Amino acid sequence: MTGTASRSAAWLTIIVLGVLALLLGGFALWVSGELRGEQATDDDRAAALDAAGTHAVNLLSLNYKTVDADLGRILATSTGAARAEYSANAARLKETTITNKVVQHGVLRARGLESMAGGVAKVLVVADVEIRWEGSKNAPQERFYRWSMDVTKVGGVWLVSKAVQVL
Repeated sequence: MTGTASRSAAWLTIIVLGVLALLLGGFALWVSGELRGEQATDDDRAAALDAAGTHAVNLLSLNYKTVDADLGRILATSTGAARAEYSANAARLKETTITNKVVQHGVLRARGLESMAGGVAKVLVVADVEIRWEGSKNAPQERFYRWSMDVTKVGGVWLVSKAVQVL
């Protein structure tokens, strides 16, 4: 009987260890999935912040010599209502920029995530611009902008869908 009891105990130990190994493996897979999910959320947050910051700098950086490319960058970082508004105003902005020989350089100062749900984030953005007019004797002007931007994930890319200036 001792041999049979010993074999039964060995089999029981093997079964218990097997079940523990399966449970530990399942737990490891679950933790790994949770970490991947958190990493994806962190990546989305960073991408939404980057998209809003890039868009703000694009809005403020215009040069009469490169106005077509500058307007292209504004359109490339926007979608929906924001893109429609920029498209509608592009010809007038281009004409004004060229006529007045405008050279603007935007600088991102800060950005912060206000909220994020699904594929939409609300980002607060602070940026400044120096505006000068080539050939003019007028001193350059500094202007300060603050926006609340809605950033929407479209086809895996975060684009600004709404930009509202705030005081």
